Amino acid sequence: MSAAPWLDETQQRFWRAMLQGQTLLQTVLDRELREVAGIALADYEVLVIVSESPGRCRRMAEIAEDIGVSRSRLSHTVARLEKRGILKRSSTEGDGRGVNCSMTDEGWGLMQKIAPVHVEGVRRHLIDLMSPEETQVLADVFTRAAEHLRKAV
Repeated sequence: MSAAPWLDETQQRFWRAMLQGQTLLQTVLDRELREVAGIALADYEVLVIVSESPGRCRRMAEIAEDIGVSRSRLSHTVARLEKRGILKRSSTEGDGRGVNCSMTDEGWGLMQKIAPVHVEGVRRHLIDLMSPEETQVLADVFTRAAEHLRKAV
């Protein structure tokens, strides 16, 4: 098997900027959510998935797959949010092994408070820096990359 060709200057600049940009963006968005509501960005991702699900309820296994984390990591996150009264776990009806995760009324109230903060941060720190055409191209590229990587996981 031959060695992969080295990245050219533009590819290397893209790769490093993408890594650094992603890390910095997540750090800033995490800080903003923690300041407003004491919620980490990783917790917020779970809350978004549950809040957008029918009846604000979703199977734990599906949430883990949606956000690309292990079931164990998700279980720890949900346990932390459950202690705060934001989420609640229950057995899946008709499947003793399955576990549902639902959002409490308190959790829904929190989402209504913090979602605008998050969206404003995403816009200010990323979306508003791009043209609509650039946004479309990057959405297409990263959707394709995510689909490819899901198969590898």
